[in-house]
Amino acid sequence: MEPVSSLKKDSGHNLPTPEPESPSLIRPRQPYRFSTLCATVDSPDADHKDQHGSSSVPIYQSATFKGVGNRYDYTRSGNPTRSHLGELRCFFELRKNCSLSTTEHHIAKISSAQHAFAVSSGMAALDVITRLLKPGSEVIAGDDLYGGTNRLLTYLRTHMGVTVHHVDTTKAESVVPYLHPGKTSMVLLESPTNPLLKIVDIAGISALVKEKCEDAIVVVDNTMMSPYLQRPLEHGADIVYDSATKYLSGHHDLMAGVITCNRDDIAKEMAFIINSVGNALSPFDSFLLLRGTKTLAIRMDRQQSTAMLVAQMLSKLGFVTHYPGLPNHPNKEIHDRISDGYGAVLSFETGDKELSERIVAATRLWGISVSFGCVNSLISMPCVMSHASIDPAVRAARGLPEDLIRLCVGIEDPADLLDDLRHALMEAGAITFAANDYVRLPNPISRAVEKLALGEARTVPHWGNREWFVSAPGKVILFGEHAVVHGVTAVAASVDLRCYGLTSPRYDNKVSVHFKDINDYKHEWDVDDLPWDAVNSIPKGEDHPDTLDMRVIEAIKARALPPESEMPPKTHAAAVAFLYLYMMMSVGGHRPTFHFVCRSTLPIGAGLGSSASFSVCIATALNILHERFALPSVPPPTRRPSVSGDPGHIHVSHGGRRAIPPEIAEEANRWAFIAEKVLHGNPSGVDNSVAVFGGALAYVRPGFGKRSGMEQIQGFRSLRFLLVDSKVPRDTKALVAGVARKKIAEPVLVGQLLDAIQTISNEARRALADPEVPRSTLLSGLAALIDENHAHLVSLGVSHPALESIRAITADSPYRLSTKLTGAGGGGCAVTLVPDDFADDALQALISTLEAQGYRPYVTAVGGSGMGILSPYDPIMVDGEDDASPPLSPPATPDPNGAGESQHPSIRRRFESVDVSELSQWASGRGKWLYV
Repeated sequence: MEPVSSLKKDSGHNLPTPEPESPSLIRPRQPYRFSTLCATVDSPDADHKDQHGSSSVPIYQSATFKGVGNRYDYTRSGNPTRSHLGELRCFFELRKNCSLSTTEHHIAKISSAQHAFAVSSGMAALDVITRLLKPGSEVIAGDDLYGGTNRLLTYLRTHMGVTVHHVDTTKAESVVPYLHPGKTSMVLLESPTNPLLKIVDIAGISALVKEKCEDAIVVVDNTMMSPYLQRPLEHGADIVYDSATKYLSGHHDLMAGVITCNRDDIAKEMAFIINSVGNALSPFDSFLLLRGTKTLAIRMDRQQSTAMLVAQMLSKLGFVTHYPGLPNHPNKEIHDRISDGYGAVLSFETGDKELSERIVAATRLWGISVSFGCVNSLISMPCVMSHASIDPAVRAARGLPEDLIRLCVGIEDPADLLDDLRHALMEAGAITFAANDYVRLPNPISRAVEKLALGEARTVPHWGNREWFVSAPGKVILFGEHAVVHGVTAVAASVDLRCYGLTSPRYDNKVSVHFKDINDYKHEWDVDDLPWDAVNSIPKGEDHPDTLDMRVIEAIKARALPPESEMPPKTHAAAVAFLYLYMMMSVGGHRPTFHFVCRSTLPIGAGLGSSASFSVCIATALNILHERFALPSVPPPTRRPSVSGDPGHIHVSHGGRRAIPPEIAEEANRWAFIAEKVLHGNPSGVDNSVAVFGGALAYVRPGFGKRSGMEQIQGFRSLRFLLVDSKVPRDTKALVAGVARKKIAEPVLVGQLLDAIQTISNEARRALADPEVPRSTLLSGLAALIDENHAHLVSLGVSHPALESIRAITADSPYRLSTKLTGAGGGGCAVTLVPDDFADDALQALISTLEAQGYRPYVTAVGGSGMGILSPYDPIMVDGEDDASPPLSPPATPDPNGAGESQHPSIRRRFESVDVSELSQWASGRGKWLYV
């Protein structure tokens, strides 16, 4: 035999196949499997064979074709690219009764069909099919249909005189009462249905229809399965259509629909309709769809195997999960009989619509989209997306849960998809991690039912349309300033000068701030415009890492605020801190919209912890609005015995003190410390802790070989102090650095000073905590320690002439009071201990003298309550000057939930305008305050 290499090649490269070297048994070829059919695209006939032998079907991007009487003349009627895809002959050929060789065409051959048509979308395919109906026709359709299908059927019913019966097609017998010979023209089925994945017995219903209404057409929407997993024509259907936008294409880069059938008469009618309407698929989209179908089998194998893992995970967690592959799925045995797989779409219920919304928004790999069938995984809530056009009452009647989440699995790595979904569930508060496993948390609705059943005390619900009023005290460092940086114990206490924060609801998707005491600064942001792409939110119940997320910080600075140089002093840092906490707390898409006003009776920047009290206010307000903690329930009231044996109950009122439990205070303190980090970089944590817990505490900085941390000074008794703002600005960093340099230059001297200050702190701490020390002894001892501590601070070089002037005035006759600097020194504030028996007229005279020297004195109590929240259980007290409408940016957008302005009167305008000298008293009069 002549070797192959010596054969002469003709111009068409038509090489002969060599004969085998030895005889063998002749065996017939096996039919190609589905994946092979997908990957191999045959020419419809010899006329379609490319003259150049291209391995890919050419795109005939032409609207018209030259000549008369040729096979193609106008692309609306026929196009060679589309013919390869599945539209075997154009309308004109059908009119000539041409013999169709459809088994060689791609869509037809993989669908077990004799005829196939490609049109511009899945809904265009259904539109072509329903044009076979006539006025007076009756249609039987399922009660769990794609939203677009339902919309088209509604139009036909209201405008075209077509009667539509929606029945539960999962029960074949439910169709029988609506089969009316001579009237029933079409039965429209989906299996599995979208989005509840209900299984329909296509074969059983088709048999019933043919038996009772032989002229009726059985139509099946096969989009959820694709021809790879289900071919309804094999089970008695007359027409099958797919939204080829989904699995057939697989990449969401085109819109297309395909129709297949085996009846010549139906094919001829539909060809006429397509040609008349002009909705045939374009040549380029035909090419894209042809390319997409080549990988259908391999894509679907990966997608449905991952879908099974996702369904098993959700089911194990206890969610009601709809997926035909689960062993308990209704009618699974029917699905197994008519299908070759379970598909890549599933859905699950959470029991709470808001929880579902948070889950959907918290995913990252799962893109939010109304469609499915793409190589990328998608997530959606049908009732607010694909099925939103169905009336809510109709959805409820058909059993479509509002909280339903639909998942459409792509080809990503299964481990990544499962991990992303778990994180979304955790961020949304649906599950938690305990005992080395993920555990579902009870949703709020079921928990509320439990509480009603058990008669538990009422807790505060999330009231998004009410105002929240919060406050936090400032602080003074009584002993240990500067020395604390070097490991010495600092004693700090709260002051009754406070920072206040008020949140008022907005209904225009914006969040805004008004920093009244910082240059009267105002700013607002559209929530959707914030740099959410940079945020990795902290799930509820988890702590913020020790370090700030600088990616978020930089994104806020670059994209949410003007440059710092263009903003008033101190406003830039405050706005960054506010936005950072707001965004880091926002999980699961829960992004409250509100206006935040901040005011303070504390002097700003005077060393009295004004930034810490601001941090506590924003941390508390944002924790409430983000529902990260719930306020304590109302204690049962005093109740007299009602029957024999009933002891009754006595409620002991604490005037709001200690009403906020430690766990809430600790959570607020953690977030306030994060805000302090944004503001100052490396804070000690003393200031925010005092602002949260109130009273007094001792603090030792870690890293000096001794027990560190904060410890509350129990039994601290309130003391009266005069705080005097020198109005001299200070540079804390420079002052701290100066002490450090002095320590290096004079280590022995500075070491002795630090040891002496440690002794003072120890003495003061013992005295303040000992309830047996007489009051007079305590006050005289503290006065002496104040003088001693100040002398050492002078030696460290951190005082200032203004502070020494204040000290001299208060120490002079007739006052004879002890004064020291507080905070960093170098300006700022001085603190003067005022004995209990110090006369009021003498105090007023001292205040007048200090004011005459240009200083600003404040009389305050030290060691009072910490963080406060105006009780939400009672209406906010309003007065005649209060405004009754919440702040909305012009044009005012009404609350979509219908919350009227009379329901929740606003105190915002009065809060912004009340004089600072009256602010504390006015705030106290708004209602009952709850304190730590």
